[in-house]
Amino acid sequence: MRTMTPRGRSLATSPYWRLCRGAVAWACVILVLGAQAQDYSDREEVASILAEVGSAGVDVAWARDLLAGAKRQQSILDAIARPAEKTKPWYDYRDIFMTDRRTREGVVFWDTHAAVLEEISQRTGVPSAVIVAIIGVETFYGRITGSYRVIDALSTLAFDYPRRSPFFTQELEQFLILAWESGKDPLALKGSYAGAMGYGQFMPSSYRAYARSFEPGGVPDIWDNPADAISSVGHYLNAHGWQAGERVLLDAVANQPPDSLFEAGLKPSQSIEALAQAGLSTEADADPQTQVTPIRLETTEGQRYWLGLQNFYVITRYNHSAMYAMAVWELSQAILAARPAP
Repeated sequence: MRTMTPRGRSLATSPYWRLCRGAVAWACVILVLGAQAQDYSDREEVASILAEVGSAGVDVAWARDLLAGAKRQQSILDAIARPAEKTKPWYDYRDIFMTDRRTREGVVFWDTHAAVLEEISQRTGVPSAVIVAIIGVETFYGRITGSYRVIDALSTLAFDYPRRSPFFTQELEQFLILAWESGKDPLALKGSYAGAMGYGQFMPSSYRAYARSFEPGGVPDIWDNPADAISSVGHYLNAHGWQAGERVLLDAVANQPPDSLFEAGLKPSQSIEALAQAGLSTEADADPQTQVTPIRLETTEGQRYWLGLQNFYVITRYNHSAMYAMAVWELSQAILAARPAP
Protein backbone atom coordinates (compact mmCIF):
# COMPACT_ATOMS: atom_id res chain seq x y z
CA MET A 1 0.00 0.00 0.00
CA ARG A 2 1.34 3.47 -0.94
CA THR A 3 1.69 6.05 1.84
CA MET A 4 -0.27 9.27 1.15
CA THR A 5 0.48 12.85 2.15
CA PRO A 6 -2.23 14.84 4.00
CA ARG A 7 -3.43 16.23 0.65
CA GLY A 8 -3.75 12.79 -0.87
CA ARG A 9 -0.58 12.92 -2.97
CA SER A 10 1.57 9.81 -3.02
CA LEU A 11 4.57 10.30 -0.71
CA ALA A 12 6.77 8.53 -3.24
CA THR A 13 6.00 11.19 -5.87
CA SER A 14 5.85 14.28 -3.67
CA PRO A 15 8.50 17.00 -4.09
CA TYR A 16 9.52 16.53 -0.45
CA TRP A 17 10.12 12.81 -0.92
CA ARG A 18 12.03 13.37 -4.16
CA LEU A 19 14.21 15.92 -2.36
CA CYS A 20 14.90 13.50 0.51
CA ARG A 21 15.57 10.63 -1.87
CA GLY A 22 17.97 12.83 -3.83
CA ALA A 23 19.75 13.85 -0.66
CA VAL A 24 20.12 10.21 0.38
CA ALA A 25 21.48 9.30 -3.04
CA TRP A 26 24.07 12.07 -2.92
CA ALA A 27 25.03 11.06 0.60
CA CYS A 28 25.66 7.52 -0.66
CA VAL A 29 27.77 8.85 -3.52
CA ILE A 30 29.82 10.98 -1.14
CA LEU A 31 30.34 8.02 1.19
CA VAL A 32 31.48 5.80 -1.69
CA LEU A 33 33.83 8.43 -3.05
CA GLY A 34 35.16 9.06 0.42
CA ALA A 35 35.84 5.36 0.93
CA GLN A 36 37.63 5.15 -2.42
CA ALA A 37 39.70 8.24 -1.68
CA GLN A 38 40.69 7.10 1.81
CA ASP A 39 44.41 6.45 1.94
CA TYR A 40 46.18 3.53 3.57
CA SER A 41 48.45 5.48 5.90
CA ASP A 42 46.35 4.73 8.98
CA ARG A 43 46.34 0.95 8.49
CA GLU A 44 48.09 -0.96 11.25
CA GLU A 45 50.16 -2.92 8.70
CA VAL A 46 51.90 0.29 7.61
CA ALA A 47 54.21 0.36 10.61
CA SER A 48 55.85 -2.95 9.69
CA ILE A 49 56.16 -1.88 6.04
CA LEU A 50 57.87 1.36 7.04
CA ALA A 51 60.20 -0.52 9.37
CA GLU A 52 61.14 -2.93 6.58
CA VAL A 53 61.88 -0.27 3.97
CA GLY A 54 63.56 1.93 6.54
CA SER A 55 66.01 -0.87 7.32
CA ALA A 56 66.87 -0.90 3.60
CA GLY A 57 67.81 2.78 3.70
CA VAL A 58 64.54 4.31 2.49
CA ASP A 59 63.47 7.60 4.05
CA VAL A 60 60.51 6.60 6.23
CA ALA A 61 58.70 9.95 5.96
CA TRP A 62 58.96 9.77 2.17
CA ALA A 63 57.53 6.24 2.18
CA ARG A 64 54.71 7.22 4.53
CA ASP A 65 53.73 10.09 2.24
CA LEU A 66 53.62 7.70 -0.72
CA LEU A 67 51.33 5.30 1.09
CA ALA A 68 49.13 8.22 2.08
CA GLY A 69 48.76 9.02 -1.61
CA ALA A 70 47.84 5.47 -2.65
CA LYS A 71 44.22 4.89 -3.64
CA ARG A 72 42.14 1.74 -3.40
CA GLN A 73 41.03 0.52 -6.84
CA GLN A 74 38.06 -1.85 -6.91
CA SER A 75 38.71 -2.65 -10.57
CA ILE A 76 42.04 -4.19 -9.52
CA LEU A 77 40.31 -6.52 -7.08
CA ASP A 78 37.77 -7.45 -9.77
CA ALA A 79 40.50 -8.16 -12.34
CA ILE A 80 42.65 -10.35 -10.12
CA ALA A 81 39.63 -12.49 -9.33
CA ARG A 82 39.31 -13.60 -12.96
CA PRO A 83 42.76 -14.13 -14.59
CA ALA A 84 42.52 -15.52 -18.13
CA GLU A 85 44.78 -18.47 -17.26
CA LYS A 86 42.14 -19.74 -14.83
CA THR A 87 38.90 -18.76 -16.53
CA LYS A 88 39.48 -19.64 -20.21
CA PRO A 89 40.05 -23.02 -21.87
CA TRP A 90 43.31 -23.38 -23.78
CA TYR A 91 41.78 -22.85 -27.22
CA ASP A 92 40.31 -19.48 -26.17
CA TYR A 93 43.43 -18.43 -24.28
CA ARG A 94 45.60 -19.39 -27.28
CA ASP A 95 43.54 -17.21 -29.62
CA ILE A 96 44.44 -14.12 -27.59
CA PHE A 97 48.12 -14.45 -28.48
CA MET A 98 48.36 -16.54 -31.63
CA THR A 99 47.29 -13.91 -34.14
CA ASP A 100 48.78 -12.85 -37.46
CA ARG A 101 49.28 -9.33 -36.17
CA ARG A 102 51.15 -10.39 -33.04
CA THR A 103 53.36 -12.63 -35.16
CA ARG A 104 54.06 -9.89 -37.73
CA GLU A 105 54.87 -7.32 -35.10
CA GLY A 106 57.09 -9.85 -33.37
CA VAL A 107 59.14 -10.03 -36.56
CA VAL A 108 59.31 -6.22 -36.67
CA PHE A 109 60.40 -6.04 -33.01
CA TRP A 110 63.07 -8.67 -33.65
CA ASP A 111 64.37 -6.91 -36.75
CA THR A 112 64.43 -3.56 -34.96
CA HIS A 113 66.44 -4.93 -32.03
CA ALA A 114 68.31 -7.73 -33.79
CA ALA A 115 71.80 -6.76 -32.58
CA VAL A 116 70.67 -6.48 -28.95
CA LEU A 117 68.79 -9.78 -29.11
CA GLU A 118 71.78 -11.57 -30.61
CA GLU A 119 74.06 -10.20 -27.90
CA ILE A 120 71.72 -11.14 -25.04
CA SER A 121 71.13 -14.58 -26.53
CA GLN A 122 74.89 -15.12 -26.58
CA ARG A 123 75.22 -13.94 -22.97
CA THR A 124 72.33 -15.95 -21.53
CA GLY A 125 71.79 -18.91 -23.87
CA VAL A 126 68.12 -17.98 -24.27
CA PRO A 127 66.94 -17.93 -27.91
CA SER A 128 65.97 -14.55 -29.31
CA ALA A 129 62.60 -15.96 -30.40
CA VAL A 130 61.68 -16.83 -26.80
CA ILE A 131 62.66 -13.40 -25.48
CA VAL A 132 60.65 -11.69 -28.22
CA ALA A 133 57.64 -13.95 -27.57
CA ILE A 134 57.60 -13.21 -23.84
CA ILE A 135 57.60 -9.47 -24.51
CA GLY A 136 54.93 -10.08 -27.17
CA VAL A 137 52.68 -12.00 -24.79
CA GLU A 138 53.27 -9.67 -21.87
CA THR A 139 52.83 -6.26 -23.48
CA PHE A 140 52.41 -6.63 -27.26
CA TYR A 141 56.05 -5.53 -27.65
CA GLY A 142 55.77 -2.63 -25.24
CA ARG A 143 52.49 -1.25 -26.53
CA ILE A 144 50.28 -2.36 -23.60
CA THR A 145 52.23 -2.03 -20.35
CA GLY A 146 49.35 -1.24 -17.99
CA SER A 147 47.47 1.87 -16.93
CA TYR A 148 47.35 1.50 -13.15
CA ARG A 149 49.67 3.43 -10.88
CA VAL A 150 51.89 0.74 -9.41
CA ILE A 151 51.58 2.24 -5.93
CA ASP A 152 47.77 1.93 -6.17
CA ALA A 153 47.86 -1.63 -7.50
CA LEU A 154 50.24 -2.96 -4.88
CA SER A 155 48.62 -1.08 -2.01
CA THR A 156 45.14 -2.27 -2.99
CA LEU A 157 46.27 -5.89 -3.15
CA ALA A 158 48.47 -5.70 -0.06
CA PHE A 159 45.76 -4.21 2.15
CA ASP A 160 42.49 -5.40 0.60
CA TYR A 161 43.21 -8.81 -0.95
CA PRO A 162 43.68 -11.06 2.08
CA ARG A 163 44.28 -14.27 0.13
CA ARG A 164 47.59 -13.00 -1.23
CA SER A 165 48.27 -10.10 1.09
CA PRO A 166 51.69 -11.38 2.26
CA PHE A 167 52.95 -11.62 -1.32
CA PHE A 168 51.74 -8.18 -2.36
CA THR A 169 52.89 -6.60 0.90
CA GLN A 170 56.39 -7.83 0.09
CA GLU A 171 56.07 -6.48 -3.46
CA LEU A 172 54.91 -3.13 -2.10
CA GLU A 173 57.98 -2.98 0.11
CA GLN A 174 60.20 -3.89 -2.83
CA PHE A 175 58.55 -1.18 -4.94
CA LEU A 176 59.22 1.49 -2.33
CA ILE A 177 62.87 0.41 -2.15
CA LEU A 178 63.12 0.28 -5.94
CA ALA A 179 61.69 3.77 -6.35
CA TRP A 180 63.98 5.19 -3.67
CA GLU A 181 67.10 3.57 -5.11
CA SER A 182 66.37 4.32 -8.77
CA GLY A 183 65.19 7.89 -8.36
CA LYS A 184 62.12 7.11 -10.46
CA ASP A 185 58.95 9.03 -9.64
CA PRO A 186 56.89 6.34 -7.86
CA LEU A 187 53.62 8.14 -8.57
CA ALA A 188 54.36 8.21 -12.29
CA LEU A 189 55.24 4.52 -12.69
CA LYS A 190 52.35 2.54 -14.16
CA GLY A 191 51.80 -1.15 -14.72
CA SER A 192 49.32 -3.99 -14.69
CA TYR A 193 46.55 -4.53 -12.16
CA ALA A 194 48.99 -6.79 -10.28
CA GLY A 195 51.78 -4.21 -10.21
CA ALA A 196 53.91 -5.69 -13.01
CA MET A 197 55.99 -3.12 -14.89
CA GLY A 198 57.63 -2.36 -18.20
CA TYR A 199 58.07 -4.24 -21.49
CA GLY A 200 58.53 -7.55 -19.70
CA GLN A 201 56.08 -6.91 -16.83
CA PHE A 202 58.52 -7.43 -13.97
CA MET A 203 57.22 -7.41 -10.43
CA PRO A 204 59.28 -5.13 -8.15
CA SER A 205 61.09 -8.05 -6.48
CA SER A 206 61.94 -9.53 -9.89
CA TYR A 207 63.24 -6.16 -11.06
CA ARG A 208 65.54 -5.82 -8.07
CA ALA A 209 66.77 -9.42 -8.39
CA TYR A 210 66.99 -9.98 -12.14
CA ALA A 211 66.71 -6.78 -14.19
CA ARG A 212 69.93 -5.99 -16.01
CA SER A 213 70.99 -3.04 -18.12
CA PHE A 214 72.18 -3.88 -21.62
CA GLU A 215 75.18 -1.66 -20.94
CA PRO A 216 77.10 -3.25 -18.06
CA GLY A 217 76.96 -1.22 -14.88
CA GLY A 218 73.93 0.84 -15.86
CA VAL A 219 70.63 1.13 -14.00
CA PRO A 220 68.14 -1.03 -15.93
CA ASP A 221 65.26 0.90 -17.46
CA ILE A 222 62.61 -1.69 -18.33
CA TRP A 223 59.98 1.01 -18.89
CA ASP A 224 61.42 3.01 -21.78
CA ASN A 225 64.54 1.17 -22.96
CA PRO A 226 63.84 -1.96 -25.07
CA ALA A 227 67.50 -3.03 -24.86
CA ASP A 228 67.33 -3.12 -21.07
CA ALA A 229 64.00 -4.96 -21.21
CA ILE A 230 65.45 -7.59 -23.55
CA SER A 231 68.51 -7.95 -21.33
CA SER A 232 66.33 -8.34 -18.25
CA VAL A 233 64.07 -11.02 -19.75
CA GLY A 234 67.07 -12.99 -20.97
CA HIS A 235 68.79 -12.78 -17.60
CA TYR A 236 65.62 -13.78 -15.76
CA LEU A 237 65.24 -16.99 -17.78
CA ASN A 238 68.95 -17.75 -17.51
CA ALA A 239 68.89 -17.28 -13.74
CA HIS A 240 65.95 -19.67 -13.47
CA GLY A 241 67.83 -22.49 -15.17
CA TRP A 242 67.46 -22.14 -18.94
CA GLN A 243 69.46 -24.88 -20.68
CA ALA A 244 71.10 -23.46 -23.80
CA GLY A 245 70.54 -25.50 -26.95
CA GLU A 246 68.07 -27.89 -25.29
CA ARG A 247 64.50 -28.59 -26.36
CA VAL A 248 61.39 -27.18 -24.71
CA LEU A 249 58.59 -29.64 -25.48
CA LEU A 250 58.00 -33.14 -26.81
CA ASP A 251 54.76 -34.20 -28.48
CA ALA A 252 53.04 -37.01 -26.62
CA VAL A 253 50.44 -39.66 -27.36
CA ALA A 254 47.90 -40.67 -24.73
CA ASN A 255 46.58 -44.15 -24.07
CA GLN A 256 44.05 -43.58 -21.30
CA PRO A 257 46.46 -42.00 -18.78
CA PRO A 258 44.88 -41.40 -15.34
CA ASP A 259 43.90 -37.83 -14.43
CA SER A 260 46.21 -38.00 -11.43
CA LEU A 261 49.15 -38.01 -13.84
CA PHE A 262 48.54 -34.30 -14.55
CA GLU A 263 48.27 -33.17 -10.94
CA ALA A 264 51.94 -33.29 -9.98
CA GLY A 265 52.67 -29.62 -10.70
CA LEU A 266 54.77 -27.84 -13.31
CA LYS A 267 58.25 -28.92 -12.24
CA PRO A 268 59.60 -31.92 -14.19
CA SER A 269 59.37 -34.80 -11.74
CA GLN A 270 58.44 -37.90 -13.74
CA SER A 271 60.61 -39.84 -16.16
CA ILE A 272 59.64 -40.38 -19.78
CA GLU A 273 59.80 -44.12 -19.12
CA ALA A 274 57.46 -43.98 -16.14
CA LEU A 275 54.94 -41.85 -18.01
CA ALA A 276 54.98 -44.26 -20.96
CA GLN A 277 54.11 -47.10 -18.60
CA ALA A 278 51.24 -44.97 -17.25
CA GLY A 279 49.79 -44.32 -20.70
CA LEU A 280 51.53 -41.14 -21.94
CA SER A 281 54.36 -41.75 -24.39
CA THR A 282 56.44 -39.88 -26.95
CA GLU A 283 58.00 -40.96 -30.21
CA ALA A 284 60.74 -38.34 -29.87
CA ASP A 285 64.33 -39.47 -29.50
CA ALA A 286 64.99 -38.82 -25.80
CA ASP A 287 66.62 -40.49 -22.82
CA PRO A 288 63.89 -42.56 -21.08
CA GLN A 289 65.14 -41.30 -17.70
CA THR A 290 64.72 -37.62 -18.58
CA GLN A 291 62.48 -35.87 -16.07
CA VAL A 292 59.48 -34.16 -17.70
CA THR A 293 56.12 -32.60 -16.92
CA PRO A 294 52.99 -34.19 -18.45
CA ILE A 295 50.82 -31.52 -20.09
CA ARG A 296 47.20 -31.81 -21.18
CA LEU A 297 45.36 -28.90 -22.79
CA GLU A 298 41.93 -28.65 -24.33
CA THR A 299 41.79 -27.82 -28.05
CA THR A 300 38.71 -27.39 -30.20
CA GLU A 301 39.24 -30.99 -31.36
CA GLY A 302 39.69 -32.51 -27.92
CA GLN A 303 42.57 -32.99 -25.50
CA ARG A 304 46.16 -32.69 -26.71
CA TYR A 305 49.24 -33.88 -24.86
CA TRP A 306 52.89 -32.91 -24.48
CA LEU A 307 55.87 -33.59 -22.26
CA GLY A 308 57.43 -30.41 -20.88
CA LEU A 309 61.20 -30.36 -20.45
CA GLN A 310 63.31 -28.15 -18.16
CA ASN A 311 63.11 -25.15 -20.49
CA PHE A 312 59.31 -25.32 -20.54
CA TYR A 313 59.38 -25.24 -16.75
CA VAL A 314 61.67 -22.19 -16.86
CA ILE A 315 59.09 -20.30 -18.93
CA THR A 316 56.48 -21.10 -16.28
CA ARG A 317 58.71 -19.34 -13.73
CA TYR A 318 57.74 -16.14 -15.53
CA ASN A 319 54.05 -16.96 -15.06
CA HIS A 320 53.07 -20.10 -13.18
CA SER A 321 50.79 -21.49 -15.88
CA ALA A 322 51.22 -24.23 -18.47
CA MET A 323 48.91 -22.31 -20.81
CA TYR A 324 51.09 -19.22 -20.51
CA ALA A 325 54.27 -21.15 -21.26
CA MET A 326 52.60 -22.87 -24.21
CA ALA A 327 51.45 -19.53 -25.62
CA VAL A 328 55.00 -18.15 -25.34
CA TRP A 329 56.48 -21.23 -27.01
CA GLU A 330 53.98 -21.34 -29.88
CA LEU A 331 54.31 -17.61 -30.52
CA SER A 332 58.10 -17.90 -30.53
CA GLN A 333 57.92 -20.62 -33.16
CA ALA A 334 55.45 -18.65 -35.28
CA ILE A 335 57.70 -15.57 -35.20
CA LEU A 336 60.75 -17.68 -36.02
CA ALA A 337 58.97 -19.24 -39.00
CA ALA A 338 57.72 -15.86 -40.26
CA ARG A 339 61.10 -14.13 -40.07
CA PRO A 340 63.26 -14.43 -43.19
CA ALA A 341 66.54 -16.18 -42.57
CA PRO A 342 69.42 -13.67 -42.27
